[in-house]
Amino acid sequence: MRRVTRLFTVATITTAFSVIAAIAGAAGTHCAALTGLTIPDVSLTSATPVPAGAFAVPGGRGGAPPITLPAFCRVVAVATPAADSRINFEVWIPAAVGWNGKFQGVGTGGFSGSITYGALAEGVRRGYATVSTDMGHTGDDLVFASGHPEKIVDWAYRAVHVVTEAGKLIVRNNTGRFPDRSYFNGCATGGHQAMMEVQRYPLDYDGVVAGNPAADRTNEILAYLWDWLSTHAEDGTSLVPAAKFQLLTRSAVSACDADDGVTDGVIDDPRRCKFDPASLLCPASATASCLTRTELDAIRKVYAGPKNARTGEQIFPGWPLGSEGFGEGLNDGWRNFLDVPEPRRVGLFQYFVFNNAKWDWRSIDWDRDVAYVTEKMGFLNATSHDLSAFRQRGGKIVMHTGWSDPILPAPDVIKYYEDVSGAMGGADKTSDFFRLFLAPGMGHCSNGPGPNSLDALSALEAWVERGVAPDKIIASRSRSGVVERTRPLCVYPQVARWRGNGSSDDAANFTCVNLK
Repeated sequence: MRRVTRLFTVATITTAFSVIAAIAGAAGTHCAALTGLTIPDVSLTSATPVPAGAFAVPGGRGGAPPITLPAFCRVVAVATPAADSRINFEVWIPAAVGWNGKFQGVGTGGFSGSITYGALAEGVRRGYATVSTDMGHTGDDLVFASGHPEKIVDWAYRAVHVVTEAGKLIVRNNTGRFPDRSYFNGCATGGHQAMMEVQRYPLDYDGVVAGNPAADRTNEILAYLWDWLSTHAEDGTSLVPAAKFQLLTRSAVSACDADDGVTDGVIDDPRRCKFDPASLLCPASATASCLTRTELDAIRKVYAGPKNARTGEQIFPGWPLGSEGFGEGLNDGWRNFLDVPEPRRVGLFQYFVFNNAKWDWRSIDWDRDVAYVTEKMGFLNATSHDLSAFRQRGGKIVMHTGWSDPILPAPDVIKYYEDVSGAMGGADKTSDFFRLFLAPGMGHCSNGPGPNSLDALSALEAWVERGVAPDKIIASRSRSGVVERTRPLCVYPQVARWRGNGSSDDAANFTCVNLK
């Protein structure tokens, strides 16, 4: 694949800065005049002052109500770093009195294809000049890659970098100065984007929040294929009814909930859970409350994860106990990749790898084809263990993930962190710039029986700006806007333990400890 790499460099920024200096005075340029800014390979299509008050989110579905925002400058732009690139992005800059002097890049989800307006809005509320991009295509279907290798590069890593540098220049032109600090904040694909920035462009951000990072993207999608093939007959009939997923979670939680000293409907650490699904094996006839031998054999392959057919080497970790099905709607457990008519994201093989929409995914060779996927599309993965350039520039990483995530299994995130730790000189040296927080019972960035929200960005700010390294992050669980539980997420490998007095729904009554 020929890759056009006309990315911004220090020299490019210097050249653009001279243009900016000619246009902008020390006090900056009024929002509406920003379209006069010249940036290589970037066109500003509009710049609109938005007054404080109700704002209708572009593309809102079903007549979604407007959201209330402080005054800001909305810049709509497009970047074309390669001949086949068209990267749409927006930069929202709070009015002068509301700007905190900082810049934030925000991540996307899935295979992107749309600007994340909710994250832009939250950024403006917090005082950030914020940038978001559609990653160079529209929609979430992987067909965008067919015949468009440069769009694959845009999605993989180029788009975020390009809009980050352009965004900072736009902010400089509007405000009269570059941001004091820059952060990237994302979850899922956004977590993948955060780590891609750390590894490829360590100077872009002072710190990143990498939530539930889908960093090993190709092997993750190989795992979806493995799991689907393991749980479906040749004719596509499911071997395991979806209701059995919730049976597995209920049974595992019942067996291991109290292991951490608190009965709260959550498995603290599935690796310590001794529940064996074989205990659900049907004694005679099949019922809704037991597993047939066929069902048990199939789900064991999901727990085990894919392995190389020739060497036996683990390709990707299996999904942990408690992630099977926790009964909370569309983000509910294994239904995401098993209760579907075909394996999740098979477009990767059809449009990215083999360039054949009719490629038969049932024919995959778990040795030869896996190696070919890695060879051809390994650049999609943010899995480098050498983060020394980011560490040397003073960068900080706050990574978090949910133990019940049904999209990206927590063991993969832990494995990455431990591999980095080994490559960077051990746990002590790694924790100086990179810390991981595990959320028991949390699903894919939210949902699940555990906490459903946390403020990792504030923890990152304190670390970068005041040198206060986070030992814990307080997470909460809310229903209908009412907080019903708070819990500390401890820096890995520590875990939270209730002190034995006071409410177990109050984070203040927990302490972080190391377990042997």
